[in-house]
Formats: sequence, structure tokens, C-alpha cells
Amino acid sequence: MKPYDQGIHRRDFLKAALTATAASVVAGPGVAQAAVAGRHLQVWSCGGLAEAMSPAHEQYEQRTGVLISYTGAFAAALGKSLLGSATTEVFAGRVLDLAKKLRAAGKMEYFKPLCFTSYVLATPKGNPAGIQSVQDLAKPGVRVAMAPDASPPGGQAAEVVLKKAGVLEEVKKNVKNPGSCVQRSVEDVVNGQADAMIVELRVTKLKAFVDKLEVVLIPENYFPPPPLTFTIGVMKDAKDRKLADDYVAYMTSAEGQVYFERQGFISAISDKGKELVEKLGVKDV
Repeated sequence: MKPYDQGIHRRDFLKAALTATAASVVAGPGVAQAAVAGRHLQVWSCGGLAEAMSPAHEQYEQRTGVLISYTGAFAAALGKSLLGSATTEVFAGRVLDLAKKLRAAGKMEYFKPLCFTSYVLATPKGNPAGIQSVQDLAKPGVRVAMAPDASPPGGQAAEVVLKKAGVLEEVKKNVKNPGSCVQRSVEDVVNGQADAMIVELRVTKLKAFVDKLEVVLIPENYFPPPPLTFTIGVMKDAKDRKLADDYVAYMTSAEGQVYFERQGFISAISDKGKELVEKLGVKDV
């Protein structure tokens, strides 16, 4: 049985994290035996990374024989728990400030840039409404899907894009069924019940949506800066520092970064990723 925990609901995560470590909650006997032998690593990440993390973990396990106990959940909940009494060995989180807070609190030994996200306009196959720009969402009759009540940065990020484009209030008038879940709102686009939606490119790569949407690029100057960054760091509670270091080195190497690129992220080691590292100051100092 795979030692991954990819199914913890956001509402249940804090309770689980504070009552036991993720590994002890979900790990089977094989993981427990591996931990005793020093060949087990506990990894937490923001849930948005799960689709890239899981195949990368499979490859790492095959290469090293290390068993990874993985939990992907809401970044804010993870960060809050780690700043409290919860522990893990490696943490890949969203928003640069969270990594900095963990470092300042002495909870994290170091962090590195992992990847970046980007925003696009998702339309139904064939783009029947002829959407070509963010400004097109403000046209009368265009049906826009949004999830303003979704967990950050979901709905909030879309509103920042619209505000920067100068069409926020006009577009709001075209949103007939505001949602509370990004993925459920994207389903309206896939089913042709909406003409377009602002989403992260990674969302269009999810299994439920891949090859079911058209994508229109959004100018980078409309992007909301804080949610763009994902980092990965070794925590002070890492039982085997060399193992944790090796895992982070793998995830930030060309071999590991392939999995993030496949899922619609910008690799931290790509030319664009290196540009964003400098632009956004994604450095552990």
C-alpha cells in the first residue's frame, strides 16, 4: 500500500496534525518499519502541488528505496499548525512569506524556490464566445464563472487580475452563479454553462479537466504577486538531515522539476523561473 495521504480534507487536517503526525495517522506497517530503519521521510505540501508531488515521489522511492509519507492540504492550515506544535520533515508551501515565517520561528532550516504558478483564461473547447482577453469578460452577455468564496488564493486572485485589468465591477455583473470552489466553477466552463473563467494554468492540467478546455494567456502584469511562489524547505524536525537534503535536491533538480512542468507550473530552474526568483526575491537569506 502506498504511504501517501492525499485524501485529508482541509477541515480535518488541523485536528489530525495536532493529535499525531501525518505519518502515524496514515502509514501502514511498511512505513513504520522503514522509519525504524531510517528510510522514511515525512513530507507536507500545499494541496495544489499534490498532482506533481505524487509521481515525483514514486520516482524518488524507486530510485532510493525511501518511503515517503505525504500529506497535501490547505497551505494556511499547514502553516498555522507548523508554527504551532505540529511537525514534519520537509514542507513545500505556497506564498513566500510563509517560508520566511517558519525560518524566523526556527521551525525550518532552509528553503529553496520550487516552482511558480501562472493565470490564464479557461474557456470551453472551441472557445465559442471568442474570448481573447481579460477585457472580453466585461462584454454584455458573456457568462463568467468565478468562485469568490473559495479558499485563498482562488477567488481573491481572480479579483486581483480583474482589478488590475480595470474591469472588476463590469465583470462581476456577468457572474450569475458565484461559487465557493474553484474546481466546481471550472466544471461550469467545461460543460458550456459559462464562457470563461480566470484560473491557474495548473487547474487546467488536473485529470478532470485536461484536454477539455481552451486556454487564453493573461499578461503577466495582471498577476497577483504573493500567491505565485511555491518553496520547499527542510524542517528542524527532520530525523535524517542528509536524506531530507537529498530529497529537496531531487525535487529542485531537472529530474524532479519535470513533474511540476507537466502539471502547468513554471519550473524554478527554467529561464522564466530564474527570472521570477530574482523579481520576487525568492531567496533564503
